[in-house]
Parts: sequence; C-alpha cells; structure tokens
Amino acid sequence: MDVYEAIATLRSMRRLKPDPVPDALVKRVLDAAIHAASGGNMQNWAFVVVRDAEKKRRIAEWYSDGLRRLMASGYGQRPDLSPEQAAAAERTRRSAQYLADHMAEAPVLIFCCLMLPPGASGDVRTGSSIYPAVQNLMLAARAEGLGTTLTTLYSFHDDEVKDLLGIPRNVVTAAMIPMGWPMGRFGEGPRKPLREVTYIDSWGNSPAW
Repeated sequence: MDVYEAIATLRSMRRLKPDPVPDALVKRVLDAAIHAASGGNMQNWAFVVVRDAEKKRRIAEWYSDGLRRLMASGYGQRPDLSPEQAAAAERTRRSAQYLADHMAEAPVLIFCCLMLPPGASGDVRTGSSIYPAVQNLMLAARAEGLGTTLTTLYSFHDDEVKDLLGIPRNVVTAAMIPMGWPMGRFGEGPRKPLREVTYIDSWGNSPAW
C-alpha cells in the first residue's frame, strides 16, 4: 500500500470484530513502531500487549467510567457548533460509546508506554518521541487491514491500569490502542482545507497555494 494512501485512510476504527489477530501481525506492527525516530536515540518506549479476557474486561470498565466522566464534563457540547459539526460530534460520541461497550471484545489492546529519565519533568515534549512510534504502529496496522484508534480515556484510572498490568508507577502510559479487524470500511475522513491551517513565515499569513 502506498504510504500516502495509508495516511489518508487511517481513521479511528472503534468498531472491531472479536476475531483473533495472529501474533505474527502484532509483532509486525510493533516492529514498525520501534523504527520511529527517537530523541537522542534513547528508544525509551515499551509496549504492553493485552489479550487476557479478564484484564480486558476490567480495562473496559475503567474506560467506560472515563467516558462517562468526560461526557459529564460537557466535552464536545459547544453551543457554537454548526448543525453539520454537531452531527459529526454525535457520531463520534456514539462510536466512542460503542468502543466502551465492546472494548473487552477487541482481540488486542496495546498500551504504549514511556520510560522517562530520572528527574524528567513529565512535560509531554520530554517524551514526545513515543507518538511517532504510535503513528507508525497505526499506519502499519492500516497496511495490514487492521483497525486501530488512539485513546487515553483509561487514564482516569491510570494507577489501577498500571497495577493490573504490572507497569511501574514511574512509567508513563502515553496511549492505548485497541486493534482488530474492523467492521466498517477504511476511507478518508473530512478535513479542513490545508490553506486554513497553514501559515508561511508568520501566524496568519496563509499560503498562496
């Protein structure tokens, strides 16, 4: 698959089939992840692959609670949204709720972790190299026909997740990636025109192209 096609059609696939994903494919996408650029070539990432049914069930409960808390905070309920934007937000909410209700059925959950050096502030920029690795993982999964989505809603119960999976408290869980065979189709998601989000030399100076 052409890399530009993989990028363009990589969208959040929250509706996943329970069909198993072979270890060989999990290994392949993780191998793509660790080939990401790493600041100082520290490679201070680690990945926890969760297949155990009981562990997935407990993580799903914590994720569902995180989603409830997020929705209760008024997330995404802005009064200035156009009807189209409001409809898109509602579709995303329903999709996220489906994932919460069926997360335990996803064949694989991958926690992408970051081992910060002693004395590190915990600022996201300190360990930002983890996110190119996450993107590599998701692009490789897309190339294999696997659906993924990046979520952090489990972090409302981060300590419980760490205890369940034996992750040391000084390790940062940067993302969780549910992965499996998608129920829906891949395709390009709606995006703002590039010209609206690109500036040349100074903020607000839109390009001519």
